[in-house]
Amino acid sequence: MREIVLDTETTGLDPGKTKESGHRLVEIGCLELDNLIPTGRVFHCYINPERDMPAEAQAIHGLSGSFLSQHPIFEKHVDSFLDFIGDAPLVIHNASFDMKFLNAELGWHGREILPMTRALDTLKLARSLFPGAPASLDALCKRFEIDLSGREKHGALLDAELLAQVYLELKGGRQPGFSFASASKEKAALEEKVWKRKDPLPSRNFPLTPEERENHEALLQKFKEPLWKQG
Repeated sequence: MREIVLDTETTGLDPGKTKESGHRLVEIGCLELDNLIPTGRVFHCYINPERDMPAEAQAIHGLSGSFLSQHPIFEKHVDSFLDFIGDAPLVIHNASFDMKFLNAELGWHGREILPMTRALDTLKLARSLFPGAPASLDALCKRFEIDLSGREKHGALLDAELLAQVYLELKGGRQPGFSFASASKEKAALEEKVWKRKDPLPSRNFPLTPEERENHEALLQKFKEPLWKQG
């Protein structure tokens, strides 16, 4: 099954009701999975938010207003973004945040919004699997011993790559079905060993005691018209 792991960076926490009144997207990172395996296909873009960059937001992702002003606005990216995600489920950490920004931008540009039913929220999944435990992306990376050494600041594509690893762990491990594969190999090796024996197994004799024979005969008498007495 095709899935898209997705992350965004923004200028703030709330897109507001209009482009002018609220915060905006500044980066989108997507990574494609096929049956839980990364295919190597990615989508990534920086977006000119057409507004200033608050210091608090820049401290998180390191993207300055002057840097982003050199990149296209969302409208220039929207077609390639929608083509990449297609109709695949979207794997997102804290999905309500990213979805509200994506849908705000899509709505402002006259595009159909993405239904929340398309989003698989790994934050909710982690909380259901580990109740009461920290469930941030950083915390989950540490839980699953995923390398964070290259992550000085948040970045949409980098975080999507980390989330893809976390998601595979949440779904049962980075090698789906590994335990079954190992078991099958061990079983096959055992069967091969048995069938290749050169010396036959010794015959085993278990004689019945008189009491066991008597009990067996009594049991047989309880069968009416048994098959072994017919013909």
